[in-house]
Amino acid sequence: MPADVPACARTLAVLEVFAREKRELSVSEVARLLDLADSSCSDLLHTMMKAGYVIRTAKTRRFYPTGKLYSIALDISRNDPLYMASLEMVELLSEKTGESAFCAMLDGGAVKVLATAEGKHHLRYVLRNGERIALHASALGKAVLGSLDDEEMRRQLRLKPLRKVTTETIVDPTELEENVKAQRKRGWYSVQEEGNEGVLAFGIPLEIGDAKAALSIAGPVDRMLKNRETYLAEMKQIVAGLPATTDNKPATIDA
Repeated sequence: MPADVPACARTLAVLEVFAREKRELSVSEVARLLDLADSSCSDLLHTMMKAGYVIRTAKTRRFYPTGKLYSIALDISRNDPLYMASLEMVELLSEKTGESAFCAMLDGGAVKVLATAEGKHHLRYVLRNGERIALHASALGKAVLGSLDDEEMRRQLRLKPLRKVTTETIVDPTELEENVKAQRKRGWYSVQEEGNEGVLAFGIPLEIGDAKAALSIAGPVDRMLKNRETYLAEMKQIVAGLPATTDNKPATIDA
């Protein structure tokens, strides 16, 4: 059986400490937080600095991670089957509609954006890859909720407090469940000014591999209402031919 490598575990622990503390840290502070000797922690931080993963400030002599780890993670994610499958869909949807398109997956009481394609209009809605979006105030979230069974939907809605984002946001879990169930019957989901004022979004659930996910487009209310049927037809066409056995069963893509 492969042996653990303590030095590797400590290096990862250092990065986790910076992520948790969100501030510059001295050698002694990192050592205390990791319960390590100052000398061992100093050697570890200086090794990470030589490799380009942390930097030391000239004035305070404290350490903080550089963007190297993020850059590497981004390069890795670009070759992730989830990312590649979702990117293809959003780019095609945005090309056909001219609107901003998004794909996101369920991620512990929220949805995490996997891929985005920015719209061509002057007025457009923008999200970032990796951004976490509220389940209760987004078409992405409602589409994912609609793909779950009722028990799991109730559980997901109670993992985090439902925050009032706009005056239209539904924050009562029971009311939200009924809203999602009603939209489930028609096979597509929408939020109008529930997450952002002036924005209307449509969403359709799907699965990418084993991940519960959703495809969505968003834009100004008037333009989205005017083109609703066309946009929904384009969204459905993108997932056309993918198996769906029930109204709430999402389309499936093998990533």
